[in-house]
Amino acid sequence: MGGLTFAHPGTEASSMSQENEPPDRSTRRRASILLAHPATQEAWRLIQGMDAWVLDRQVELTAIPSPPFGEGPRGERMAALFRETGLTDVRTDEAGNVLARPARPESADEWAGGALILSAHLDTVFPPGTDVTPLRGGEIIRAPGICDDGRGLAALLGLARVLTELPLSLPFPIVFAATVGEEGAGDLRGVRHLFRPGGEGRGVRGFISLDGTGLDRIVHRGVGSVRLHMGVEGPGGHSWTDWGRSNPIHALGRIVAAAQVLALPSDPRTTLTVARWGGGESINAIPREAWIQADLRSEGAGELLALEEELLRVCRAETGGDLQLKVEEMGRRPAGLTHLEEPLVEACMEATRAVGAEPVPCAASTDANLPMSLGIPALAVGAGGTGGGVHTPDEWYRNKEGPEGILRALLTILLLASEEPGR
Repeated sequence: MGGLTFAHPGTEASSMSQENEPPDRSTRRRASILLAHPATQEAWRLIQGMDAWVLDRQVELTAIPSPPFGEGPRGERMAALFRETGLTDVRTDEAGNVLARPARPESADEWAGGALILSAHLDTVFPPGTDVTPLRGGEIIRAPGICDDGRGLAALLGLARVLTELPLSLPFPIVFAATVGEEGAGDLRGVRHLFRPGGEGRGVRGFISLDGTGLDRIVHRGVGSVRLHMGVEGPGGHSWTDWGRSNPIHALGRIVAAAQVLALPSDPRTTLTVARWGGGESINAIPREAWIQADLRSEGAGELLALEEELLRVCRAETGGDLQLKVEEMGRRPAGLTHLEEPLVEACMEATRAVGAEPVPCAASTDANLPMSLGIPALAVGAGGTGGGVHTPDEWYRNKEGPEGILRALLTILLLASEEPGR
């Protein structure tokens, strides 16, 4: 096992080297004791023993098409698998999220108050009709979505088995959530529903998204984004006889040129990308309409808002008169931050070290953005294994250190539980 050695009770695990000690040495001591505990060792044996089962579920779920807004069939299968693992209260909410929890007889009437949510997303970026059939070749499995988020869904099922088959006592409830709408045009609609006013997510103690592969990445900063469709309409006309009339494409060209010289802050990192362009009717006609689509991103909520306002100012300056500007919002994701000093992040960092990897705190756009923006401790992590070609038809997965990804998530939960008073 990559870098993890279980110690005898009362001794420290050999993988906890001095050079990798976190600033909080008490967390390191808790991790050492936790790794030595017989229940943790039994959990590791169970995770190793179910590795083939988890990989088969990853392949099975990936083979079910789950395009944007078409997650239903995969969600139905995920619900059935949740039941097979022994989870209770399995249900699909109004948005399409599949929710469940381990049986906790002592709090059977409690759903999510003070709970920790463990999640992975059902949707992929691939449109309807994409061939998602997994192809095995040696250690490599190729299929669109096999990593993102076939791996996360399979690891979620592995955690469900551990928490139902072993008597691991936790001081807080666990809620499992297979969410919809994480990718692209989905605009986080699944977690938006969970964390809506009065939703199950309000009041939880934390949120962990199992998203993709790997052992070292810890997404604790949520990159916010605004996606805009900006259309310009004009009178149109003949390219010769009506030459001189206002031209929507010319106006958009000036807008794009001005956008490229806007001052963008580097801290927090902020970007602006004009991603698509279209319009016009004929090579010999002044277009009546044209449009661009832009993707604005930032780790800072204020900086993102300021960039949006500046871009719209540029658009208004280049239109008017017989050119009409129409702006449509295509998507908006809030920025957010879970501080490194939060117990959830500290627990995940130490769990990462415990499985032999060095944690890499980073920023990304994931389901965790939404709870972060509400001040709820949240992060997204890889679920083990390696892969590549994500968001392309050539996406591939190799199950190297796949079990360690599930163990890292479990250790994070247990270390967070050890923070509870009296634990």
